[in-house]
Amino acid sequence: MMLQVQQVSVDFDAFRAVNDVSLSVAAGELLGIAGTNGAGKSTLFAAVAGQQATSAGRILFHGSDVTRQPVFARARLGLARTFQTPREFARLTVLENLLAAAPNRRHESLLASWLGRPGWQRHEQELTAQADEILAFVRLTPVRDQLAGGLSGGQKKLLELARVLMLKPSLIMLDEPFAGVNPVLIGAIVEVLRDLHGRGIALVVVEHHLQALKSLVQRLVVMDQGRVLADGDPHQVLADPKVQAAYMGGVV
Repeated sequence: MMLQVQQVSVDFDAFRAVNDVSLSVAAGELLGIAGTNGAGKSTLFAAVAGQQATSAGRILFHGSDVTRQPVFARARLGLARTFQTPREFARLTVLENLLAAAPNRRHESLLASWLGRPGWQRHEQELTAQADEILAFVRLTPVRDQLAGGLSGGQKKLLELARVLMLKPSLIMLDEPFAGVNPVLIGAIVEVLRDLHGRGIALVVVEHHLQALKSLVQRLVVMDQGRVLADGDPHQVLADPKVQAAYMGGVV
């Protein structure tokens, strides 16, 4: 298993938001996590990604215990995430956003002194070529040189995914990738995620949009009141009476 969440709990003072949750993600798997507001899925997501400390349990990634590791350490191991609200650099172009996300660019002066100016320029050209390949993959080449702040909501979601891909992750966690996105771009995002899965990248998708999630994922975990309520084939999970009851009267 690539990712193992073992009996994880997260407390906020006396309130337990995640209660003894265990789940796993295999290499190359496409997993969905769903639940109503307050079910604990976003808190679990943040704990796995490293933004939220756990109160109990362990998180293993590629066999390493990352429970106390910071976000950047998990990213170096290949665990990356996107956010429900995109965090683009609005005054940079789409291309510049990707270049800013490239590993080690903050050490440009050190690279320049070690490689020399010609070597540093080659390094920049290689990063630009990588960024252009990713932009073509996520269907953003037409807006390559536009300021990121002027993109639509769906395009910003694709841009954030593109920036994550600059890290060459083995597992990407996506937080509400369809939230605030028009139906046309939802279809485009679904196709990009399917293509990523086809390339062997594992995906964990937290989402309220159940119909889009059901058509995308191989396996669906539904949470309720901080616990895993159901785990399995998406169609069977959504037909489970316990899941339907959790979704306000059986409408899923």
